[in-house]
Amino acid sequence: MIERKCGIYKGRNKSSAYGDLVWTVATSSDTSLDIKAQTKLALDTIQNNLVELGSDKTRIVSAQVYIADMNSKSLMDSVWCEWFGDNPQDWPQRACLGVDLEGDVLIEITVTAVR
Repeated sequence: MIERKCGIYKGRNKSSAYGDLVWTVATSSDTSLDIKAQTKLALDTIQNNLVELGSDKTRIVSAQVYIADMNSKSLMDSVWCEWFGDNPQDWPQRACLGVDLEGDVLIEITVTAVR
C-alpha cells in the first residue's frame, strides 16, 4: 500500500512511502531569506516529513538538490554538511543541479530514505 502525505501545493504530495522506502521534497518556508537560511529551513522540513513517515535524516540514501545559482553551492554545502554532521556513515549519495526555480525560491531538495 502506498502512503501519501498531502502538502500545500495542488497536484503533488509532500511525501510518499511504499514498503521500507520514503520519498519527500521541500523548499524553504520563507523565500525572503538567503541560500543558507533557505537551505536550513528546507532540510528541517525534510526531517519533519521523514519523521511523519517513520524515518529520519540518518536514513536518507539519496538526495537531489536543485539550486537557483550554482555560485552559491559552497554556501549551501556548509549548511548541508553541518546538518548531516561529521560521520561519513550518515551522508547520503547526492547530486546538485543548477536550475531555474520559481519566484524567490533558491533551493529545492528531494530525498529517498529507508524506514
